[in-house]
Amino acid sequence: MTSSFADLGLSTARVTHLSKMGFTEPTAIQIQGIPQLLSGHDVVGLAQTGTGKTAAFSLPILEQINATNRYVQALVLTPTRELALQVSEAMESFNINSKLKVTSVYGGQSISQQLHQLKRGSQVVVGTPGRVIDLIDRGGLLLDKLSIMVLDEADEMLNMGFIQDVEKILSHTPDERQTAFFSATMEPAIQKLSTRFLKSPITISVEPQKTATARINQVAYVVPAGWTKSRALVPILEMEDPESAIIFVRTRRTAADLTRQLQSAGHSADEYHGDLNQSQRERLLQRFRQRQVRWVVATDIAARGIHVDDLSHVINYELPDNLDSYVHRIGRTGRAGKEGRAVSIVMPLEKYKLTRVEKHFKKKVEYCTVPTQAQIAARHLEKLQTLVREAITSERVASFLPIVSQLSEEYDIRTIAAAALQMAYDQSRPAHLRADEPTNSPAKPTPKPILLKDEPSEANEAIETEAKSYRD
Repeated sequence: MTSSFADLGLSTARVTHLSKMGFTEPTAIQIQGIPQLLSGHDVVGLAQTGTGKTAAFSLPILEQINATNRYVQALVLTPTRELALQVSEAMESFNINSKLKVTSVYGGQSISQQLHQLKRGSQVVVGTPGRVIDLIDRGGLLLDKLSIMVLDEADEMLNMGFIQDVEKILSHTPDERQTAFFSATMEPAIQKLSTRFLKSPITISVEPQKTATARINQVAYVVPAGWTKSRALVPILEMEDPESAIIFVRTRRTAADLTRQLQSAGHSADEYHGDLNQSQRERLLQRFRQRQVRWVVATDIAARGIHVDDLSHVINYELPDNLDSYVHRIGRTGRAGKEGRAVSIVMPLEKYKLTRVEKHFKKKVEYCTVPTQAQIAARHLEKLQTLVREAITSERVASFLPIVSQLSEEYDIRTIAAAALQMAYDQSRPAHLRADEPTNSPAKPTPKPILLKDEPSEANEAIETEAKSYRD
C-alpha cells in the first residue's frame, strides 16, 4: 500500500512543499484518486467530508497546469460560497508557482472585481454555478481551452437544484476535457450525469465508517419528560465542554433563539444561516477558525461551507431527516486522525431515529441523561486537576513562587493552593453558575431560560407524523 506522496506521481518539489506543510502520509481517497487524475482518467470519487478529497483533486490539477499560459485551464464547481473559498484557499496553499493564479468566484462579492481578476489572467477558477454562469454570459470567463473540470460535493449540488446550471456550464467546455465528480453518495441523478459527461470514468470509493467517522464517539442525551430541548442544551454543553462545536438546527429562527440563549448563559456562541450576507459569513468563519467564537449554531444548508480544523464536537440539536445528512454532519469532527465527538439531543419519541444510525455504523449509540449541576461541577473539577498537573511542570510556575513564599508566612500552604484553585475554578465556569452550590437536581441552563416557540408540541407532532415512514 502506498504510504507517501512521492509514490503517487507528484513532483519532487510538490512533495517537499507538502512535507513542509505537515502532509506526509496521503489519505485513502488521495492514494486512489491522485494517480488516476494524473493519468488523465475521468473519475467519480465517493468520499465523505474530512477524507482529504480537496487535496485529491487539487494536487493533480496544480501538477498539470501550464503556468505560462494565462487562460483558464481548470474549473472547480462547489455548491456554496464558503466551500468555494475553502477550496481556493487550499489550492493556493498547495501552489508552488507564483505565476499560477487561483481565482474564487461567487455571489456576494463584486462581480466587476472578479472580472478584473480574470482579465489579468487566471489558470484555475473555483466557484459556484450561479456566478460562473453570470461570468460566462458577460464574456469574462472563457472555458473553450479548459482541460479539467471538477464537481465538488456533487450530491449536494444536485440537491440544491443546480443540475441545469451544471449542464449549461459543461456545454461551454471542450469535449476532450478531463472531468471528475466527487460526492458523498452515488445518487441516481449523479449516475445519470456522469454517464452523459464523463468518458469511461474510474470509480474510487472510501467507506465512510472507515474514514471520517471511524474516530467519532457518538452519544445521545435523552430529554426528560416535561423538558424542552432548549432547557436541556446548556447543561449538556457545560458537561461536554466542547473546545469548538457546530450545533445543527433546522431553521434560522431556531439558530437565532439558541444563540441568544447561549450568549445569555455567558457562552461564546454565534449563529450562521442564510440570512447572513457574504461578508458577515466570512467574518464569522474567520473568528471561528481563530477560536474567537467557540460554538456556532448553524442550519444544514448554511453549514455546508464550514470547514474548521480540530473541531471537537458536532451537536445535533435537531436530527436530520436522512442518514446521509447525519453522516455528513458528524464527519466534520474526528478529522486528520484526531478523536471527535458527535452528540445528539433527542426527545423520547425521537430515539427510533438513531436505530438506523446504529445499523449503519454497526455500533451502539451511547445514551446519557441530562447532567445535574453536581455532575457538571465534578466534570469541571476533573478538568481543573488535569490543568493543574500541566501547570506544575511548566516553566512559568517559577514566576509565581515568590507570591507563595510571602503568603506562606500567614497561611498554610494547602490553604493557599486551595484558594488559587478556587479562583481558577470560578473563572472557568460560566457567570450564571459561579455562585451556585452543586446539587443533585437537574442543571438549569440559565437564570431565565429562553423557550423555543415550537417546543414541545409541534416538534412531537412532527416526530409522530414522520415516524412510520422513517422506520421503513
